[in-house]
Amino acid sequence: MGSINIRRDISDPFYRYKMEPLQSKIEGKGNGIKSVIVNLSSVANSLARNPQYVVKYFGFELGAQVKTNPTDDRWIINGAHEASKLQDHLDGFIKKFVLCQECKNPETDLKITKDNNIIRDCKACGQRTPIDMRQRLSGFILKNPPNDSKKGGKSSKKARKSGKADADAEDGKEKKEKGSGNNSEEASQNGDEEVYAGSDDEFTKKITAEAKTLAEADVKDDDDWAVDMSEEAVAARAREVAEKLKTTTLNDDDDEEGGEENPYEQLGAWIVAEREADKEIDDIEVYKKAQELGIETKHKTLHVLAQTLFTDKIADEIEPRAPFLKKMISSDRHEKAFLGGIERFIGLENPKLITKVPTILMNLYQEDLISEDTLRKWGSRASKKYVDLATSKKVRKAAEPFLTWLDEADSDDEDDDEEDDE
Repeated sequence: MGSINIRRDISDPFYRYKMEPLQSKIEGKGNGIKSVIVNLSSVANSLARNPQYVVKYFGFELGAQVKTNPTDDRWIINGAHEASKLQDHLDGFIKKFVLCQECKNPETDLKITKDNNIIRDCKACGQRTPIDMRQRLSGFILKNPPNDSKKGGKSSKKARKSGKADADAEDGKEKKEKGSGNNSEEASQNGDEEVYAGSDDEFTKKITAEAKTLAEADVKDDDDWAVDMSEEAVAARAREVAEKLKTTTLNDDDDEEGGEENPYEQLGAWIVAEREADKEIDDIEVYKKAQELGIETKHKTLHVLAQTLFTDKIADEIEPRAPFLKKMISSDRHEKAFLGGIERFIGLENPKLITKVPTILMNLYQEDLISEDTLRKWGSRASKKYVDLATSKKVRKAAEPFLTWLDEADSDDEDDDEEDDE
């Protein structure tokens, strides 16, 4: 395969900085059409950048959802996008996040400063030039810092936690394989082998498997977990959700929206009706509807959204809805109401998702939708505020692998901080 200059505005054939031209292929059709970048890892390596930064940049620029699977080297952008168009956008990425602003050389590393700014550290001229923090990708980089970023701070702490999770999973891999027998085959037959966002992350698989074991200990009859997925059954369950919203703890003393015209019930019923009509639940339209009802800032709105926005693919749906939900969640009270709605959605409406609780909580945590403090308090004791006590205990029992990891990872962070102080 031929190569091209990293700076395509330079026509010199002897320009030393080269990369492969992007290659993409279109898969699927209709609403499921997508573009797969087949050589993104190679191109990103030539730029000394994480391929996730590049594909996320494409997603932001194209207004499209992206999916990443580093293990299989599959980088997917929803929609049909020709390689030439992606190459043009790559030029923008290179200009904004790779080239030194002094010497225009691509030989730079990204670093995060103590005040959470991103700079390009040029190895050619020694200059350190800032990245425009108004770029949407800048926020993603702060949350997913380069490997050599500064110690300390929320972003690098999260990175160390994720790193520890991967290491723990790798250490326990051999032991798990020896003791699992035919569990892998059974999981495949039951459809439980797939993890969120197509990821092969061993830690996610580990905690999901542990949660499945814990949950199955409480199940007396496997038939109780069978779910009718016919159109009639789905529509019936959607109507039940709208009805059950009336029985949830929405009418607290601090609000006066009770009665038949309860705006929370109206919002929930509207979302359910949109789904029954096979319409896409657009975040902007949901926000406008909440605004129309005057409840866009209310914490109870999050309780309704948690029960109506998601389907049984909730683990995959959290990331694309995260920007909208971040706008809606503005306090600890909002977080608790949202987590309570998730507990009800899983425990009562979709009990088959009990095995996915650790993955779902991990996604909520990684997207900064629920804080560590709220998760710990939630996991410390069962509550009958949103579901019956038995269901609350079952959900928290399934969450134990994630909660244990959260405590252990935070303990390791404290140890690292103490060593740094020494």
